[in-house]
Amino acid sequence: MPLDGPRLAPLSGSKADALVVLIHGYGSNGDDLIALADMIRPSLPGAAFVAPNAPSQIPHMAAAHQWWPIETFSMAERAAGAAAATPGLDAFITEELDKAGLSSDRLLLIGFSQGTMMALHAGLRRPDAMAGIVGISGMLVAPEQLQSDIRSRPPVLLIHGTEDDIVPFRSMDLASTSLAEAGVAVETHVSPGIGHSVGPDGLAAATAFARRVLG
Repeated sequence: MPLDGPRLAPLSGSKADALVVLIHGYGSNGDDLIALADMIRPSLPGAAFVAPNAPSQIPHMAAAHQWWPIETFSMAERAAGAAAATPGLDAFITEELDKAGLSSDRLLLIGFSQGTMMALHAGLRRPDAMAGIVGISGMLVAPEQLQSDIRSRPPVLLIHGTEDDIVPFRSMDLASTSLAEAGVAVETHVSPGIGHSVGPDGLAAATAFARRVLG
């Protein structure tokens, strides 16, 4: 089954000049994350937004999707899960760009939690560099594979709350170090006192980054 999810047309009312793909976290869905677009759209009036639902649902939970099942929280499980889910997300991104008549340099990925893991894993392995990747409250999966797997180096912004009790705050520095070692231009934004969510300051940082990379 190909991915699909809620969409928002450009505020400008004209043809999209950029595409922002919002990638939700574990147990969430596209409707939940597309709400972030409302905050970012005024700064990017020409951009179209889409938030695909992850390919599988969590059993016995309505509207709760997952990019891969979380059972052991192990690094191996994350690596296998991200690798398995990447082709589907990759195909979705390519199709959305084609439909919009846009090239990769007009594409921005914004991920949250498990969605950040997907954004980094898929985005850095695409041959054509995109405008950028924003990763919120996430981590870099399989950092030891990045040097051999990386195919493009878009700028990356990592945002993380100091009080995150789901994905440890130190994950941001670990990801930042690995990305920099692989030649990626990476920036970080610390959200003091914020847990596993995005605060107003993080949203402002993401919006400023989006405006800068999409011009």
